[in-house]
Amino acid sequence: MSLIVQKFGGSSVRDTQRIFHVAEIIAETYKAGNDVIVVLSAQGDTTDELIGKANEINPHASKREMDMLLSTGEQISVALCAMALEKIGVPAVSLAAWQVGIQSNSVHSDARIKRIDEERVRGELNQRKVVLVAGFQAVNKNGDVTTLGRGGSDTSAVALAASFQADLCQIYTDVDGIYTCDPRIVPNARKLEAITYDEMLELASQGAQVLHNRSVELAKKYHVNLEVLSSLEKKPGTKVKEVVKMEKTNIAGVAKDTSVARVALVGLQHNPGVAFQVFSLLGKANINVDVIIQSIGRGDTKDISFTVHKKDLEDAQQVLEDNKDVLKFDHVAVDDKIGKVSIVGAGMMSNAGVAAKMFEALYEAGINIQMINTSEIRVSVLIDENDVDRAVRAVHAKFFDEP
Repeated sequence: MSLIVQKFGGSSVRDTQRIFHVAEIIAETYKAGNDVIVVLSAQGDTTDELIGKANEINPHASKREMDMLLSTGEQISVALCAMALEKIGVPAVSLAAWQVGIQSNSVHSDARIKRIDEERVRGELNQRKVVLVAGFQAVNKNGDVTTLGRGGSDTSAVALAASFQADLCQIYTDVDGIYTCDPRIVPNARKLEAITYDEMLELASQGAQVLHNRSVELAKKYHVNLEVLSSLEKKPGTKVKEVVKMEKTNIAGVAKDTSVARVALVGLQHNPGVAFQVFSLLGKANINVDVIIQSIGRGDTKDISFTVHKKDLEDAQQVLEDNKDVLKFDHVAVDDKIGKVSIVGAGMMSNAGVAAKMFEALYEAGINIQMINTSEIRVSVLIDENDVDRAVRAVHAKFFDEP
């Protein structure tokens, strides 16, 4: 007997027909003799609809109350799916995060799981029930509901798989695996049979929406046997694992992210420790920073540019302006009309000229690069948001279509 964790996204449970289809997939796994833990996202566009309702009441609602509201979507999904399983003769129980004992820190809207109590779930499994767990949510030390960030149900599933040492964690989506690029942008994108944890983590962090980046972090840390596959078609998916045989392209995929904004601190004093002060203040405000570039000093001043998520832009500006006297800069300049395009691949470490090939593709497409950021297995560029899709197609064609 194996323990299998299955996660289904919002599109997979968006209506009654889809819920019964998911129930059949779960039932097949259960009837094969496996213990099954299921994690569900909110149905369809439920989360966006709840955000809309909140904005009608208070566009500046506290993150605590937003977590209370948004966590209800997943509870609806697990309850309805449990009902569907009962109807087709499979014993099931739905549980919210507080019933499972998924403990997190207290960072509302972007919490991190600290531990999972196993007693309740193991008790239900021992009674041969399918256990359906509301994804995306946890509780902090005060018993308040927290949420794990958009896409956090993936992280819920992988965390449960790690905690219970599951034999397999299956992430079911509306696509049949992980592609070299979003097929909606590049119709001839290729499906990958396998991808490394590191490559998948970089792709997820750079905007690929197949997996939540923290779910990949957990899978790598705890060696979770992870697979991404379709809930709509019965066909092999993509394995995420430690080592993968490299293809001749040297890169695993191309990702885009249009949720970023650029912040530039202009006229900073050119003194030791200034960068530490800037990013320490942002870190204390729980604002994540990605691409960072510091200019060469001009006399006694310098500029520092960096990117943040658009949702954090207003908070970042406020933190910097509130500390203008301490940081001693001239002014803050922002640009929320940008996008990021990235190439990712473990093969980049041992193959020269990969970055140049990307830049050549952008040059041939007439696309101007504003900022560049690299790691051992990634090259990212910031460009005008209107050029993002065109850039993705040009870069993908350069690496995957040319002989």
